[in-house]
Amino acid sequence: MTNRVSYRRGTPADILTICELGQQLNGLHHQMRPDIYVDATLDFKRDTAHWLPSLEAHNHATYIAEQDGVAVGFITMQKSQSTSPLIQPQCVCRIGSICVIEEQRGQGIGLSLMRCAESWATEQGASDIRLSVWMFNEAAIGLYKELGYEVRVFEMGKRISK
Repeated sequence: MTNRVSYRRGTPADILTICELGQQLNGLHHQMRPDIYVDATLDFKRDTAHWLPSLEAHNHATYIAEQDGVAVGFITMQKSQSTSPLIQPQCVCRIGSICVIEEQRGQGIGLSLMRCAESWATEQGASDIRLSVWMFNEAAIGLYKELGYEVRVFEMGKRISK
């Protein structure tokens, strides 16, 4: 095994791979916020409707990291254009999800996937790139800060009784 990592644009044929890798994200989110997220599953097809737009839609993209031909991570993104009369006109790229399998974390794969997203955003004419991250995801927050991302807004929530 050479441990060589390559990066490529995902296609709809990659849907089950993305669904399988996405279980690691789902598991982490469920562990930390079971009130919001359902648990991971071995029935990867369950999540097809969630991930397929990132592989098919004209204003979306997915990049996959492969090590020796095996997928070890992915990133999804979407391009949008501001349309509100209150907002300066601009093309924005929003990172949807980034995932690197646990065994490969800390090797620069997430950093390279973020660079793939930034390159795609530039090619699409985006002037800004944005993402959301849960406060419990300290490793991701560290990566984003390392890449120059800044906190711009806090989203707050409160559980209310029914």
